Amino acid sequence: MTITKDKVVELDMTITEKSGEVLDSTEGGAPLVYLHGAGNLIPALEIPLEGKNIGDSVAVEVSPESGYGERDENLVRVVERAQLGGVDNIDVGMQFQAQSPAGVAIFTVTAVDGDNITLDGNHPLAGKDLKFDLTVKSIRDATPEEIEHGHVHQAG
Repeated sequence: MTITKDKVVELDMTITEKSGEVLDSTEGGAPLVYLHGAGNLIPALEIPLEGKNIGDSVAVEVSPESGYGERDENLVRVVERAQLGGVDNIDVGMQFQAQSPAGVAIFTVTAVDGDNITLDGNHPLAGKDLKFDLTVKSIRDATPEEIEHGHVHQAG
């Protein structure tokens, strides 16, 4: 089977920064599963996967412009703990959702200084030159419901 629109694809993936530092990997964990052609991956990854088969590997270099964008320091804010809905334990790495004019935005806690919490609305990979090493593990037809919803439905 070949990767085309409306196929569910399972990938092994390693993301490295230009320096060679590994930022994320599926090694030892669950593979990345997505619905091809539904916008679940950035185009810089989805396009080179088109037409690939089980066992094929691709290495893709992604600049900030074609990936997750440049960092925008206007998306970094310091807020008071009380503004976060009474959450008692706030740690670096936690994420919060907020409504914005563009829809739901995700903010990651990057610092906790007493009652001052630093939130970053940038994607964690924004501003980075990245290399994605991808290996196709499986391909299947998406169900009508997955196609309608625009994402994969997994057990559980």
